[in-house]
Amino acid sequence: MSLKKKIADIRHTLAFRLTLWYAGIFMLSACVAFFFFYLLITSVIRQQTDQGLLSEVRTFSSILSTQGPEAVKRQAFLQAQAAGEKKIFFRLLYITGQVFSSSNMSYWRDIGINKVAVNRLLDSRAPIFDTINIPDRKHEIRVLYAVIGPGMILQLGLSMENHTRIIAVFRKVFITTMVILFALAVVVGWFMARRALVGVETVTRTARRISEGSLEKRVPVKKRADEIDQLALTFNQMLDRIQKLVTGIKEMSDNIAHDLKSPITRIRGIAEVSLTSGSSLKEYESMAAGTIEECDRLVDMINTMLIISRTEAGVNQLDCQKLDIANLVRDACDIFQSPAEDKGLSMVYSGPENIGIYGDIRLIQRMIANLLDNAIKYTAANGKIDVTVSNGGDQSVQIAVKDNGMGIFGKDLEPIFERFYRCDPSRSQAGTGLGLSFARAVARAHKGDITVSSTPGEGSTFTVMLPKKVGFS
Repeated sequence: MSLKKKIADIRHTLAFRLTLWYAGIFMLSACVAFFFFYLLITSVIRQQTDQGLLSEVRTFSSILSTQGPEAVKRQAFLQAQAAGEKKIFFRLLYITGQVFSSSNMSYWRDIGINKVAVNRLLDSRAPIFDTINIPDRKHEIRVLYAVIGPGMILQLGLSMENHTRIIAVFRKVFITTMVILFALAVVVGWFMARRALVGVETVTRTARRISEGSLEKRVPVKKRADEIDQLALTFNQMLDRIQKLVTGIKEMSDNIAHDLKSPITRIRGIAEVSLTSGSSLKEYESMAAGTIEECDRLVDMINTMLIISRTEAGVNQLDCQKLDIANLVRDACDIFQSPAEDKGLSMVYSGPENIGIYGDIRLIQRMIANLLDNAIKYTAANGKIDVTVSNGGDQSVQIAVKDNGMGIFGKDLEPIFERFYRCDPSRSQAGTGLGLSFARAVARAHKGDITVSSTPGEGSTFTVMLPKKVGFS
């Protein structure tokens, strides 16, 4: 991989974007802080300069009041000489603005008298400050106009060279510091982004391995309870669920293959026997009848699987209507009374006259039929089946089918509702292992559920809970 490709890949990473955001926000904050610091420094220097000028004004005012104008002139000349003629200048003015004395003004000849400032001074009697920029000078000049005595105005000017140098140094320090801080912000930002996203990279690597077929891989959880750990836990839970579904699909495929193989083998056997040994029309008619019977079983099994899958996925829309569940169960018991008596079983129904619920009558009828058929199938002769319908409260109804048959072992209680699952004792009985799966799918499609309690050798009780709908009693 070329260097350009690596750089291009880095530019498109979340860590790179987070680093830019961090560095950008950090630099913006630093610039704002330096800007306010710059304003503070310039303000302090300006105040110190103004205080120095005002101090000079007080000195000249004191000399004027005690020693007279000539002493003021001498003091101004001496002050200019001492400070440097390029650093400071003095002018003494009459209130008319006419100059009657000044220091050496050869360096300051471009600075005149600001008539506006003089007028403002005469109106307010408060010192007036003015800042002057001369095109060919790098430094500003701070000028003060002040009344130092009756009929006398002092114009005092000071070069801001020191101020300019300090600001220049500050700017250099600022630029150098910003470059260093930016580099530091990028390094720290990249480190923090990489550290924060290391968990995401782990999830990504695990997902990549899973895409290659390693479903047993899991993301390590560091137990820090942060967002990355929450993501890892959620991802692992999703993987557990996917692995469970894949395992279920494999098992179901094996079961489908097994359950489809038997009827197809029977169909082929009947056809083969009829073709090799059949000599009469009756035998061929028997073969056709057997083939139709086996095909009907296959079609019924496939249709049941489709209904279960579509119902569990929520694809099938329930044809809900108001129905009397007590009467529905009672009618089902009447229908199954005959096969129960043929086997020597006693089937007893108990429940109220009517209980109204809202549901799909076709699916609920088939669910009840499956439960009653199972009870009859797995209960020995002279056994008893109790069917009970009762109110589970204001919002639900319960249907219980209890038998005293062979019962179910504890290890089979949970998987018994899975498709094609059949307990060892039940494998001798005819069936596809879809009845209870269908019953649970219907119950859950109606926002209810089905549970089982059983004792081996004593019998089982299947309990269906279905919610009522508001407005139906």
